[in-house]
Amino acid sequence: MAFAHFHGLRSLQVTSRECVFNTRNDTSNNRRYAIKACIKKHDENIHLESKINKVLDSVKWDEKGLAVAIAQNVDSGAILMQGFANRDALATTIASKKATFYSRSRSTLWTKGETSLNFINVHDIFLDCDRDSIIYLGKPDGPTCHTGAETCYYTSIFDSLNEPQVETSKLALTTLYSLESTLSKRKEELSTPQQGKPSWTKRLLLDDKLLCSKIREEADELCRTLEENEDESRTLSEMADVLYHEMVLLIRRGLKFEDVLDVLRCRFTQSGIEEKNSRKAKTVE
Repeated sequence: MAFAHFHGLRSLQVTSRECVFNTRNDTSNNRRYAIKACIKKHDENIHLESKINKVLDSVKWDEKGLAVAIAQNVDSGAILMQGFANRDALATTIASKKATFYSRSRSTLWTKGETSLNFINVHDIFLDCDRDSIIYLGKPDGPTCHTGAETCYYTSIFDSLNEPQVETSKLALTTLYSLESTLSKRKEELSTPQQGKPSWTKRLLLDDKLLCSKIREEADELCRTLEENEDESRTLSEMADVLYHEMVLLIRRGLKFEDVLDVLRCRFTQSGIEEKNSRKAKTVE
């Protein structure tokens, strides 16, 4: 068996089975072509091994051969977890596209999800400017934290300082996802008896016609900031209004903004014209 092998990159293999030819039925030209193809694949694997080795050599591993490895959600940007990786862990992640780390307590590699099946499917890997820390940019199959939380980061230091007697848990969210979280809470509150006048968000959630009319209205106002060459601050303000009302619609439908980003990411390799032509009208029963 001829193969290029290093540090768990099992995918870089050319097995002898791929290079076995039926000399009884193959013509001389066919055998010659198959042999060339096999050699070419082997050479390509050797070349790929060399390139990956070069990348691994460039990482500034610490005295224990480790570097910080952070897993980040490719769509939401949320920091999922932090661990450590050694050369083998990074090489395995490159090959398997599953976030793999090095356990310092067990002195062994471990792939996130090997027990829970909540794998982190890696789309890309980044090194920082000093090349001593790593980001696995990927999509999680489920909750990342062993507690069942979406991420391992849900303890706010500022909340602890302001209200030390109260134990609260909230995910570390960016602006857009903080808004989404608030809108979700407003929807949950609708299931309990309401006192007083409902908030604007609750009114929108309770009235589909009102919500859709506001989305059309805000979208039109956004377009007019361009058509009428209005101040940039007006464009930003109207865009914020559009985003808010459209996110209320997503919450109303039981969807998440991350789902929208997932759709957009899948379109990166497809032209807009092709994508539009491939759409099929779908209705919900």
